[in-house]
Amino acid sequence: MISNWLAAALARRNIHYGWVIVGVTFLAALISAGTVGAPGVFIVPLQQEFGWSAAEISSALSIRLILFGLMAPFAAALLNRYGLRNVTLVAQLVVVSGLLGSLFMTQVWQLVLLWGVVVGIGTGMTALVLGATIATRWFVARRGLVVGILTASVATGQLLFLPALAAITDRVGWRFALALVCMMLGVAAFAVLMVMRDRPSDVGQRPFGDEGTEPLPAPPPSTAPIAAVALGTLRDCSNSPVFWVLFATFFICGASTNGLVQVHLIPMCLDFGIPQVQAASLLAAMGIFDFVGTILSGWLSDRYDNRWLLFWYYGLRGLSLLFLPFTDFTFYGLSLFAVFYGLDWIATVPPTVRLTAQRFGAERANLVFGWIFAGHQLGAGAAAFGAGLSRTVYATYLPAFFIAGALCIVAAVIVLTITRPAKVAAAAA
Repeated sequence: MISNWLAAALARRNIHYGWVIVGVTFLAALISAGTVGAPGVFIVPLQQEFGWSAAEISSALSIRLILFGLMAPFAAALLNRYGLRNVTLVAQLVVVSGLLGSLFMTQVWQLVLLWGVVVGIGTGMTALVLGATIATRWFVARRGLVVGILTASVATGQLLFLPALAAITDRVGWRFALALVCMMLGVAAFAVLMVMRDRPSDVGQRPFGDEGTEPLPAPPPSTAPIAAVALGTLRDCSNSPVFWVLFATFFICGASTNGLVQVHLIPMCLDFGIPQVQAASLLAAMGIFDFVGTILSGWLSDRYDNRWLLFWYYGLRGLSLLFLPFTDFTFYGLSLFAVFYGLDWIATVPPTVRLTAQRFGAERANLVFGWIFAGHQLGAGAAAFGAGLSRTVYATYLPAFFIAGALCIVAAVIVLTITRPAKVAAAAA
């Protein structure tokens, strides 16, 4: 098999196969995430072609974001049962089927079904829990860095393709742009099929940073129903105050990123006379700075108190959102916002994953994080619909941005209520 040959060739050069898994997952997540960010480009063209309101379109995007999150804990159970490669390939097939079907839609209910339900379930089958699973399964050392890299791919992919998709939409229509996304998903699926493997033992290795000599045997597969595993995890972790603090802060994280800025920044810029391609380029610039900021966050989370990292991330994000309406949407004001906000776009994920693994154990980390991520997407869905409703009722998005900024300040405060684990505090002393 290609993976075994490649693993042996890399081992001779002292390169662990886990980094290949990170690489192919980075590519797949980068492209898949483009399908999550793409609807922000299509809101205005859909309004112009079908006469749908911002609230109607936002309702479909809200459902997609919520399902994207609610699928996360079940996705973790699916990954544990059926393996990384199988679940990732099926997820990409579901997404492509939903996008191809939407090329022929003419009614709002079809938009809700295809972009809301089908794409929501497909993207949710991997979501951010795939990166958390790879980090805890393939790595003992550098887990924070790996989570940072894979998280950066998700957030950056949501933003990086937007200028190209916006330009294609302006010139030849949104359907051509959507077809391009489907072709890119096919490329990602082929890469996953060729080199993705489930565990280090599949290529005769131990996790990166593990000093043992023999490959670790794979644990026996669970025979419990997927729903029972996911819901049982929720029952167990819901007794912990730490879980609810992480859930609440991640709810605010989703409300202030995916649901608000990703979905509504482009149409809000259009309200202020900024062309769509230029607005999409602003989001792409955020994606570039996010790539740097999230990887740096992963590096920092391996070395510093993750609670204080989250305090600064949420606090600075809140200040940037409160600052945005006062930029007057000038080139310099928006550029400053893009740098400041972009560095902090999704830097919260590595510290959150590490806190989850510390409190609930490496084996259950992906399941618990799946529920925490569900909170993230519930926040995103609420913000996506709420901002669209604000635009429809009040003819402005600004109230939604002020509320999101204030919520981020709240998240910065409550995250410090998490106490340090006893062994970490003892080591620091």
